Amino acid sequence: MSSIFKKLSAGILAILVVALLSGLTQAQPSQFRFPSPSGSFLAGQYAFKELSTADAASALMEAAESQWDNPAVIERAFAALVADGRVRQAEPVARRMLELAPDSSLAKLVVATVALKERRYASVVSGLDGMGLSDFVDITALVVRAWARVGQTDIERAFVELDRSANDSLKNFLAFHKALMADLAGRPVAIDYARKAYENDPFMGRVVELYVRVLANNGHTQEALDVLSSFEAQGLSHPSVDYVRQQILAGRLPGKFANSIPEATAELFQGIGVAIGRDGSPEVALVFLQLGRYLHPKSDTLALSIAQFLEASERFEAANDVYSRIPKNSLYKVGAMTRVAQNIDSLGDRPEAIRRLRNIVATNPGSLVAITALGDLLRLDEQFEEAAEIYTKAIALVGGERPRDWRFFYLRGIAYERSGAWEAAESDFLKALELNPSQPQVLNYLGYSWAEMGINLQRALGMIEQAVRTNPGDGYIVDSLGWAIFKLNRFDEAVQILEEAVKLSPNDPEINDHLGDAYWRVGRKNEAYFQWNIALDMDERGVVTARVLPKLENGLPDLEGT
Repeated sequence: MSSIFKKLSAGILAILVVALLSGLTQAQPSQFRFPSPSGSFLAGQYAFKELSTADAASALMEAAESQWDNPAVIERAFAALVADGRVRQAEPVARRMLELAPDSSLAKLVVATVALKERRYASVVSGLDGMGLSDFVDITALVVRAWARVGQTDIERAFVELDRSANDSLKNFLAFHKALMADLAGRPVAIDYARKAYENDPFMGRVVELYVRVLANNGHTQEALDVLSSFEAQGLSHPSVDYVRQQILAGRLPGKFANSIPEATAELFQGIGVAIGRDGSPEVALVFLQLGRYLHPKSDTLALSIAQFLEASERFEAANDVYSRIPKNSLYKVGAMTRVAQNIDSLGDRPEAIRRLRNIVATNPGSLVAITALGDLLRLDEQFEEAAEIYTKAIALVGGERPRDWRFFYLRGIAYERSGAWEAAESDFLKALELNPSQPQVLNYLGYSWAEMGINLQRALGMIEQAVRTNPGDGYIVDSLGWAIFKLNRFDEAVQILEEAVKLSPNDPEINDHLGDAYWRVGRKNEAYFQWNIALDMDERGVVTARVLPKLENGLPDLEGT
């Protein structure tokens, strides 16, 4: 396995199954030169890690020009080119890598991907012969080679080779691709494999889409609708699944999931790429996603995945460039425009982000994604009354009766509470708990609110204790527990719990203020003043300052009856 990529982690196969179904136009390289090859290499390494792929490719290719015999440099150079979406440009560099290191699995995969795109299936089979299953590159190569067998009209051999190589962990993963292969080849067995993939993961959108397409295309319309109903009953939605439903209800066949071998193989690269990214290697994930994008340039789902990894690296402008190129008629356009607005907020222009989201919601009143995003930004901007109105629209869309709908009542409850409408807030929190009785955030928020108001203290304590059992490492929930116990005048216990909360979240002014109050009640007044001063210093928003200043002057008033 080459040094650029990690070995397959213990949990990656499970992630592959989960992520299975969830390019960029060529960027112009920066025109910069470095004083030495080592300087170019180090700059390229840093840029690659930051997902500045154009700069990475430029710097690393500059290093490669003078180190054409250094496999470590060549490997990084072609990988950066691929990550930047320049697969054809990377292919001769990958071939050079194979001259220097004939066992380079990634170089083999890049060369084979270009051959698959060009339908040179014999070259794919021979180029990927003899690879094992030691890492995710090998797993990808196994399936790419099988797709080349399908291209040679030898699907039986493809299945035999997949079955021979597959271990128990891979069987579920491969069922999806066997279904795709059989469906593309027009084999009735596609239904069996699609059903197996669905049974393994009935709530993954891409799996559901494939199964429903195969069912409906083969005349099993009612069964397809039943699968769709089960999916929607969980409060789940997916643009492609929604589209398939519309086609079936209109009396039309939904068509195949993939219409060509390169298009189907692109789905493999997307699933692997997303899984690798979740395993902690976004730059490697981009390599796989861009290989998929090369095979299927019109794939909006691949574009979305690429943009999401750019976002995760805080390259918001680059992500927005990808989102903006998704066609207007795409099923994913509204979601992409919503992400653009959210990224504008991340870049520091919240008014513009809110303006855009308002426009998106106005023109797409049925988009739950856009409505929720607008409600969230309004709430963060402390426009609580309007946020509550937006969440009401979201509740009307989802129905508000399924377990997954709890979050909309929770978010609206926060907006109501912050705007001073406590009765409405309390009603929403209770409704959220009715839908999801063990949800720790709701238990904590309502329990803390009651404790703060000095009402329903025993019930509040029980709710917060339940939340702590679920999330014992959450400093804010532990703080709520300490504060509820403080309100019950159990001050010694409160000190111990609030000290733990401060350890978990040391920079929160609210928690430090609470600990100061607890110290005061047990007679540790110097420590109380110390904690209140910390709270004052940390209070950037001024929320805690107003109540801390009087305590720094006079301490806490005596308890009644003392």
